[in-house]
Amino acid sequence: MNAYVLARSAYAGSTSPVRTDRGTEYEAFSRCTHALSDTRSAGAGFPALARALHDNRRLWNALAADVSNDANGLPVELRARLFYLAEFTQQHSRKVLAGEGDVGALIDINMAVMRGLRGQETRT
Repeated sequence: MNAYVLARSAYAGSTSPVRTDRGTEYEAFSRCTHALSDTRSAGAGFPALARALHDNRRLWNALAADVSNDANGLPVELRARLFYLAEFTQQHSRKVLAGEGDVGALIDINMAVMRGLRGQETRT
């Protein structure tokens, strides 16, 4: 490789897309949801379930902190609903870890949020 090729590649524009905040949030929910879904497969085991639940709870903790901030631009009612879902996620995750709940409810909630982030209507 000569100096010209190196210089051109070093100063060339980035080909990676720029992500929006919604796109970043969608990606985070997508990763957590896939990890939760993967725990349903045979042989996933308790460590995989615990890791997926932990990561999902961390995501929801961050979301709860964000929507509780007065500077958050979302409507107050939506912020309250998201905060409630974060609390539910924490409680239900404890039940799943104790073998008293199913991970499916958490997957459904994440999928509904992902639809909202994509601008799709959610079923109630």
